Amino acid sequence: MMLITPRRETLAILTIWLSLWSGLAFTPLATADDGMQFRGQQTLSDQELLEVGQLLGVGNRLYGRQPEASVATIQPNNSRRPDRLVAAEIDPLAAFADPSAGADPLGGDDPLAGLGSNEPLKPPAAKTPEKKDPHEGLWTEECYPSAESCRACHPKHYDEWSVSSHAYATVSPMFQRFEQAITELTEGTVGYFCMRCHSPVATQLEIPRTVSILDQPPVAREGVTCITCHRINEHYGRSSNGDRRIEPGNIHAPVGRGGDGAGLAAALANAEKNKLKTHSGQKGAGQAIHNGSYFFEPLTKSDICASCHQVAVHPGISLEVVHAQYRSSPAAKCGISCQDCHMGAVPGKAAGYEESHIAEISGKPYGNPKKHSNHTFWGPGYSIAHPGIFPHNPKAKAFTPRQWLTFDDRAGWGTEEFERNVTKGMQFPKPWDNADDRRDARKVIDANNAKLDQKRGYSAMTLEAGAQVSDPVFYTTPQVGMPLKLGYRVDNISTGHNLPTGSLGAQPQLWLNAALINPNGQRVWETGYLDANADLCDMHSVEVAKGRIPRDKGLFNLQTKFLINNVRGTDREAALPLNFSLDQLVFLRPGAVPVSVLNHPPLIRMEAHSIAPLDHRVAKYTIPAEAFQVPGPYRLSVRMRSRTEPMYFMRQINSTPDMIRRMNERMIDICHDSHTFMVR
Repeated sequence: MMLITPRRETLAILTIWLSLWSGLAFTPLATADDGMQFRGQQTLSDQELLEVGQLLGVGNRLYGRQPEASVATIQPNNSRRPDRLVAAEIDPLAAFADPSAGADPLGGDDPLAGLGSNEPLKPPAAKTPEKKDPHEGLWTEECYPSAESCRACHPKHYDEWSVSSHAYATVSPMFQRFEQAITELTEGTVGYFCMRCHSPVATQLEIPRTVSILDQPPVAREGVTCITCHRINEHYGRSSNGDRRIEPGNIHAPVGRGGDGAGLAAALANAEKNKLKTHSGQKGAGQAIHNGSYFFEPLTKSDICASCHQVAVHPGISLEVVHAQYRSSPAAKCGISCQDCHMGAVPGKAAGYEESHIAEISGKPYGNPKKHSNHTFWGPGYSIAHPGIFPHNPKAKAFTPRQWLTFDDRAGWGTEEFERNVTKGMQFPKPWDNADDRRDARKVIDANNAKLDQKRGYSAMTLEAGAQVSDPVFYTTPQVGMPLKLGYRVDNISTGHNLPTGSLGAQPQLWLNAALINPNGQRVWETGYLDANADLCDMHSVEVAKGRIPRDKGLFNLQTKFLINNVRGTDREAALPLNFSLDQLVFLRPGAVPVSVLNHPPLIRMEAHSIAPLDHRVAKYTIPAEAFQVPGPYRLSVRMRSRTEPMYFMRQINSTPDMIRRMNERMIDICHDSHTFMVR
């Protein structure tokens, strides 16, 4: 049994309650706040009170804990426990009896004595686990249609969305670990703050946090799915922190649009000819379709993005700042929208839109080609989820998410080479003990990996649309035995927002990695290198702290970090926006002082290193004289490296080794360049 130390105020209330049951006078000598012992009734110890409370089923309500054991787990052979507690295992009310008053807890004056059953109370039978409602999926689909339902008419949009960061928002292992860590560290006071943006359907369905993402309805695992944007009918402004309401309705309910809706109107006018089902009562063959649409102006403007891309957590820290950066950017002044760069024809650039058919009917394009907004939502992110779970793939539904997690995609399961070498002694978890199932799964894995590789290429294009690294500028002349001072100019050539931007809560890293190769082909100097844990060699590196690797003194890192105040002195960097230096039990609650007055929350703030639109910074380095021992041609190579999460942060939230491995395997390198110079 778990021992929970109760509050003294609670003990006082429970003790008074016990005294009333036993009929004894109660005379406290001090209040609970005085921290002194109570007199009068024969008192129970804290442990005894908790055991009695559990027997009566009140202890868990008083202390806010879930029961971890049934009554039967309390052992009656504890010699230190009074007889009245042993008797309580047979009759819970026996614990309140005065031992000198006999069997009647009210001393024989109870007017209800003799009424009711004389049978002792028995512990409640153990509850059998509730079976999953087989109609759950049908009911959910009737209220919140899945993206797969939209796929019948919009396969191109679905294919683009399926690998996007919007589709990844809920199934992201990093989000799941991050949200769990924040919930535990803040004792649940973060509430459903994170879920509102990352899993809007699950939020609206009020799915408890105790339900694993693996067991939730498919539409809840779709993150920012189709209905998240196309089934809202209110403009929530710029400060809703993701709190938007999806209008419930089946696939036939009207949807919001940004165009004129002429194509849908024409299709509905000939619904019978086109074999379209416009309401759920229609029988026979046909393609289900929404029976109307409405013009929703926010879909045509950048403000539709604000509710999830301009977010402040409870203490006032702006975790998402991209919309605020955009509003003051040259792009906004020129009338360029978020959609122009992130849904246009070219990743990261306002270079117009592709034209294509908006919908298909019976597998054939319908209507005339029109402006197509790409639903990949170009961005720098990439997936570290199991490729059987993400990207979303209708064929992957042949197996459950839990089954996919047991499929070893790295070992080559399902490939012809692997299957030829399978022996009878090899064991596989179900359903992968079937070779045909392994081969079918491999087809899904290969298709998804191909899409992930394509998405990674788009991410690199998006980053390169905003970043530019110049040739090195030499401040001193390269000479043998002399140090060399040089610099690289890093420009943000984007007009829309800072470089980098996005979720500062995740602290994406974008840094410069440069290396010098001498005439003998040896690497004699480097900056932006990683330690054995794949951390940058700054103050967060364990290897640097232990003296195993030198600190990278010239590190050029554009990562934004959290700063928290110490009890004394200056502030320090932290991986999470939680100030454990001042408060060991961190609750996320609104601050007492308006953030608008301080311009940042008290005791916590952000340390920005990003580059504003059309601005630049110069990374300056001094290469030591030891690197120039021989004359001849030297090669200086440079690249920018992008990673969506730092390793120390991943370890702090208990990421798995596979998550860390995938994060580093899919790191993105951009702005490659080499420069050769002579040293005399």
